[in-house]
Amino acid sequence: MAFLLKTMISSQVKNLGLGGRSEEKKEEGGTSDPAAAQGMTREEYEEYQKQVIEEKMERDAAFTQKKAERACLRVHLREKYRLPKSETDENQIQIAGDEVDLPEDLRKMVDEDQEEEEDKDSILGQLQNLQNMDLDTIKEKAQATFTEIKQTAEQKCSVM
Repeated sequence: MAFLLKTMISSQVKNLGLGGRSEEKKEEGGTSDPAAAQGMTREEYEEYQKQVIEEKMERDAAFTQKKAERACLRVHLREKYRLPKSETDENQIQIAGDEVDLPEDLRKMVDEDQEEEEDKDSILGQLQNLQNMDLDTIKEKAQATFTEIKQTAEQKCSVM
């Protein structure tokens, strides 16, 4: 009960402005200058603020560049696998500028994949695939298939 009475009275006193808390804040604050609060002169504080803003702009630019590189990679993969295009990726690339390319590591991987696909598509690639096949297993499969066809033909045809 005492707690309830105390909270009700203290909230009423605070509303009237007689709580004494504002006087404590004025004594602590002394000056409203943020430079003095940081323990710096006005010039040092302005220089510090400029550095903070420049660093933030550099981080934002690097972040935007990375987002555009990722979007470029997604666009490339969509083209490769013939998936529908995304407007958000195209917008991110435009925001960063048209100078966005794939990162070097990814570009090397993509180039290697393209070379492998070109090799597989060429006649020499097909010949290499033939060399990699086991001829004995191919012979066995062909003979098994031939004997199956011969047996089914004998069963269905009375002439053989």
